[in-house]
Amino acid sequence: MVRMVGFEAIKKVAADVGFDLCGVARVHRFDADGTFFRQWLAQGFGSSLDYLARNTDKRFDASLLVAGAQTVVVCAVSYKNKVSGGYSLDCRTKVASYACATDYHNVIKPMLRTMAATLKEQFPSLTGRAFVDSAPILEKSYAVEAGLGGIGRQSLLVTPLFGTFVLLGELVLCDECDCYDEPLQTVGCGACRRCVETCPNGAILERHIDTARCISCATIEKGDSHAPLHGWIFGCDECQSVCPYNKKALSRTCESLAPVFNPLEMSADEWLVMSAEEFAQKMSATPLSRSGLERIQANVRRNWE
Repeated sequence: MVRMVGFEAIKKVAADVGFDLCGVARVHRFDADGTFFRQWLAQGFGSSLDYLARNTDKRFDASLLVAGAQTVVVCAVSYKNKVSGGYSLDCRTKVASYACATDYHNVIKPMLRTMAATLKEQFPSLTGRAFVDSAPILEKSYAVEAGLGGIGRQSLLVTPLFGTFVLLGELVLCDECDCYDEPLQTVGCGACRRCVETCPNGAILERHIDTARCISCATIEKGDSHAPLHGWIFGCDECQSVCPYNKKALSRTCESLAPVFNPLEMSADEWLVMSAEEFAQKMSATPLSRSGLERIQANVRRNWE
């Protein structure tokens, strides 16, 4: 007997738990994406991100990631805040706006689990898994197929209402849905190249990234990157701050993603004299804990060299 879950039920539960967007797509192989990705890796654009070369088959076929997978439910929550608009040109302690709030993994994963549990009450045979950057799933491509938006030149998902300031999570279900979304036809970059032209290191190469030049990778990821940081100490929003979609994007409503600190109010000296105890107290719940205080302080110093 074919198990079937309700499309409208999925959308309602997603909204009830606090997601701003939700779309439903069929599981299938992304052969063209897989070919492009392997060529991208072969050209060295993955630089020090060795983990990208692992589990490539699963990355482009969710049925290999979750046996029996039929449906991918892609959910998004907006995080746009005051910092998302950008910093002054002379700022040397810039932090990506998503990182000013509680680590989104710890926000979105419980939302997905609540969603799955609620759906299971309505559809008892439902099975599947929840993912938030915890597995090699092609979430942006599924988001496009689920009707959430399109892929911009900066390789990010661009949504009509929330621009690129969205965080994604997925439910991969071993159940068919009684209806599926269709990709949007109204989201695109047109002739706009602001993100390409604005990236200080020229890391944006027409819908893919040279991670060796990427400031976000240089400030966060492991490896000995010598890419200039241009004032950033964790992450980078340069390509997002100039995107026309983001100029008119709605601000976040999810209280769990409210900023817990304001980098605009923190000087370089404050970062440099911060103790490990103070960092743990103020930043342990945020993505900055991934880098740790020593790495962030080193980034501050690099911006003053």
